[in-house]
Amino acid sequence: MDHITFLVAVVIVTALAFDFTNGFHDTANAMATSIATGALKPKTAVLISGALNLVGAFLSTEVAKTISGGIVDDNLVTPGMIFAGLVGAILWNLLTWLLGLPSSSSHALFGGLIGAVWVGAGANGVHFDKVVEKILIPAVASPLVAGIAALLATYLAYKITARARKDSVTKGFRLGQIASASLVSLAHGTNDAQKTMGVITLTLISVGALGHDAGPPVWVITAAGLAIGLGTYIGGWRIIRTMGKGLTDIQSPQGFAAEAASTTVILTSAHLGFALSTTQVCSGGILGAGLGRRLAEVRWGTAGRMVIAWLVTLPAAAAVGGLSATVVKHGGNLGTALIALIAAAVALFIVVASRRNPVHADNVNETHEVTIRSEASSDVRTAA
Repeated sequence: MDHITFLVAVVIVTALAFDFTNGFHDTANAMATSIATGALKPKTAVLISGALNLVGAFLSTEVAKTISGGIVDDNLVTPGMIFAGLVGAILWNLLTWLLGLPSSSSHALFGGLIGAVWVGAGANGVHFDKVVEKILIPAVASPLVAGIAALLATYLAYKITARARKDSVTKGFRLGQIASASLVSLAHGTNDAQKTMGVITLTLISVGALGHDAGPPVWVITAAGLAIGLGTYIGGWRIIRTMGKGLTDIQSPQGFAAEAASTTVILTSAHLGFALSTTQVCSGGILGAGLGRRLAEVRWGTAGRMVIAWLVTLPAAAAVGGLSATVVKHGGNLGTALIALIAAAVALFIVVASRRNPVHADNVNETHEVTIRSEASSDVRTAA
C-alpha cells in the first residue's frame, strides 16, 4: 500500500468517475431500441442493463491489457498524465450527453490519454502502431460490420414473417429483444468496464505497485464493474431518446436485429482485445436495421451529426487531455488541484444546463425533435 499515494488515489477515483459517466452515456447502446419499441419499461431496462454490465466486467480482461500495456509506454507514463487524460474524457462525455449525441466514451478516453501522454512524455510515449491496429481500424470496421449484419437480419426478419399476424410478430420479437438487449448489456460490461480497469492498472504499474504486463487485480475489476453498472442504472436518457427515436422509427424486428448484430461484434472484439466503441457499433446496428426495413426510415441529418461527433471525439479529448497535462506537468500538485477545480466547475455547469430541458424515464419516448421538424415541414407543404 506504500505505492498508493494521494495522487494515485485521486487518479483511481477520477477513473471510476469516468467509468460512471461511461455507464450513463452508453446505457442507450443496450436499451434504446427495447425502450423505443416497448419491449421493456424504461426503469426496468436500466436496472437489467446495470446488473448485466457488472456481470460482464468479470468475463474478460483482454481489452484492459491493451490499454494498460498497449497504446502507451507504461515506462514513461505518470499518474499526473493519466489524471489529465481522464479529465479530457469526462468533460467530453458530459458535453455530448448534454447535446444528446451518442459519441464514443471509449475514444474520449483514448484521446484524453494519448494527448496527455504525448504532452507529458513526448511522441515516444504513444505506440501509434497499436493505436491504429487496436483503435482506429476497429472504429471504421465495427459499425460497418454491425450495420450490414443488422440490415440483412432485418430484411430476413420481415421477409420470413410477411404473412404472419402483425401483433404476433411484434409480441415475439419484443420477447426476443429482452434477451438480445440483455446480451448487449453483458457485452458492454465486458468491453467498456475493461477500459477503466486498464487505466487503473496502468496507474498502478506506473508507480511500481504492479509489474509490467500485469492484469487488473480483482478489486480493480470489481470497482470498475460497480461504477459502470451504477452509471448505467442512472440512465443516460438524452442519448437513449436520440438512439431510440432520433435515428429511425424502430419496430421490434429491427430492434432485435440491431441488438443481435451489435452483441456479436462487441463480444468478438472483446475476446480479441480490440478496444472498440460500443456506441459506434450499436449506432451502426440501428442504422442498418433502418435501412433493412426501408431507406426513408433513416434520419440522415441525425446520423450525420453523430458521425461528425465520432470524428471529433478523439482529437477533442486529446486536446483537453494535452492542455491539462501541460498544467499538471508545470504546476505540480497546485496544477493538479487547479485542473480538478476547473473540471468540477465545468461539469457542474453542464449538469445545471441539462435541467433546462430535462429528459427522464417518463418522457424518453416522446417524439424526437427531428421528427417534429419533419412533421412541421409536412404541415407547411400540405397547407401550401
